Amino acid sequence: MSIVGPEGYELTYDEHSFAVHCKDNTPKFSGIAASKMSKLYIASINDVPVYVGITKRRMSERLRYGWNVTGQHGYHGYAWRRTGTNAVLHVWGDEDQAIERDHLDLETVEAEIVYLIRMNGQWPQFQTEIHFHPSTPEHRKAAEGIFSMFVFLRGVPRRSCSASDVGIGGVLANSNRGQQSNRRADVSRNRRPQAKSIHGGL
Repeated sequence: MSIVGPEGYELTYDEHSFAVHCKDNTPKFSGIAASKMSKLYIASINDVPVYVGITKRRMSERLRYGWNVTGQHGYHGYAWRRTGTNAVLHVWGDEDQAIERDHLDLETVEAEIVYLIRMNGQWPQFQTEIHFHPSTPEHRKAAEGIFSMFVFLRGVPRRSCSASDVGIGGVLANSNRGQQSNRRADVSRNRRPQAKSIHGGL
């Protein structure tokens, strides 16, 4: 598992549609969010995480699905699209899973992040489901790093969304793009045994 990111995007929306705003007011996703690698993403309203998710799709495709789904298969889309008009979306990717197209590592980290949010207050307000797998210290360390970033960002101006300005441990990363160690969580290069899902898959 090798987590890279985050990338940050401003969203404006209503119940029926959304618009993406990035650096220089670019109205589209790029980088990790536009790639085919497995992704973990967190939607926040007023700096408070309200939804944690993972996807193998490009973020534009995943958001369109969450906005336009009709509920005919039991999924009614993002509940948070009916609250407020502005949100921030942070996106991480797993470079290892970009090759293997496996989502279990990020799904495990996703559950650990949701657990940490609950331990510091309540469950994410619009979290409608979660999938649990046995976690390792590496998964928990990655989750703690991502969670601490939100603690760090509270009350701090938004950072650039075209590069990873915030390190995985919640410390401002070196702006030198060549310093790859500052923009990734090399949690584990060795693949762990596949975990058994308790509550199914994606």
